[in-house]
Amino acid sequence: MTSTSAPATSKYRWIICLMLFWVTTANYIDRGVFSNLAPELQKNQFHWTDGQYWYMNMAFSAAYAISLLLVGRLIDVIGLRWGFVFACAFWGLASMSHALVTSVTGFFIVRILLGFGEGGNFPAAIKTVAEWFPKRERALATGLFNSGSNVGGVLVPVLLPLVIPFLNGLTIAGHTIGWRGAFLMTGLFDLAWIVVWLKVYRKPSEHPSVSASELAFIQSEPPDPTVKVPWRKLFQYRQAWAFVAGKFMTDCFWWFYLFVLPIFFQEHFGLDPKHRLGPIAIIYALASVGSVAGGWLSGNFMKMGWSTNKARKVTLLICACLIGPVFIAELTESKWVAVALIAIAASAHQAWSANLFSLTSDMFPRRMVGSVTGLGGMVGSVGGILLNYGTGVLKDHSFSYLPVFIAASVSYLLALLFIHLLVPNMEPAKIEDLPVA
Repeated sequence: MTSTSAPATSKYRWIICLMLFWVTTANYIDRGVFSNLAPELQKNQFHWTDGQYWYMNMAFSAAYAISLLLVGRLIDVIGLRWGFVFACAFWGLASMSHALVTSVTGFFIVRILLGFGEGGNFPAAIKTVAEWFPKRERALATGLFNSGSNVGGVLVPVLLPLVIPFLNGLTIAGHTIGWRGAFLMTGLFDLAWIVVWLKVYRKPSEHPSVSASELAFIQSEPPDPTVKVPWRKLFQYRQAWAFVAGKFMTDCFWWFYLFVLPIFFQEHFGLDPKHRLGPIAIIYALASVGSVAGGWLSGNFMKMGWSTNKARKVTLLICACLIGPVFIAELTESKWVAVALIAIAASAHQAWSANLFSLTSDMFPRRMVGSVTGLGGMVGSVGGILLNYGTGVLKDHSFSYLPVFIAASVSYLLALLFIHLLVPNMEPAKIEDLPVA
């Protein structure tokens, strides 16, 4: 029941969306500090090979994949409030543990720990969107919170050149804090979010700040099926396979951009941290625009009277076409042409991602969204593992990134084809038809 102290009107769901934006930003800050420090750590202190760097990313992706699968299910079982706290606390501590590393092996270990924690963010966030938003607003809400991944990507290269000189001047017991302090600082952002989340989050029906009219809007979708579905039986649904196919074939390229940009601009154009700041910031800033625009576009199509099926797929097609020319970034000698091409591709990927994530809540009941999102995210991370391994092999044999960029150019169109073949009409999964286990 809604509290009697609830306001006459409210839009509290957007406060919840803001919390998702904040935690996603924190997630990507924790993830991005290492990749932005990597060129200098490799050169000046740890001397890992190019292949070892990509194998570290592969280890992170493997842990992330396992986490997505397990934590997504855990959140469906224990609920969003404490499930989200558990995930954020775990990855925050894992991020801070990077400050203790003294060897390449140590980085392998802490990257694995970080992967185990960070996998909880997206299953929890997508489940929150499904709980707080009706279908026509879900892609926009997803795009808004998902833009936090780009803001995190911008903040790290912007702030690190400012923070590192300050940290290099600080000492504890005669030891310079230096780059290690950057990892310690990330925990403060995570802790602040946990405190605020515990204060503001409740289910919509239990929240005193949600009005009766807003609750009715949130709950305007048909009631969810009540049949209990074991995790293993998700594989029986074409709807789950459609989401899994889309994640497997495209998630890996966002991981690639995230890990490769600092190294790509150093190797290809000779840019040091100060001079690669602008290009990387531009890419992530435009990716934020794409994340929001992609969610808005499909929602606007629905307002025009388009079906959910048509609105989502036309938006996905536009995104796939915009990504096509990205392979030219490896061929051009102009850093700004490369920046433009990668920025468009990253922006289109985030628009794609906002709509792909929304497929889960379009086709599955809210209580299953965490599990389905975790399953798709896990398989998407397997794609990232394979791409990281392949990239490591290429770099160990002194090849360029061109094969990876070419793969990115065509994979989204192929993924959309598979999605359409599996769910031509995007009909909801018939949960009630499944016998209870």
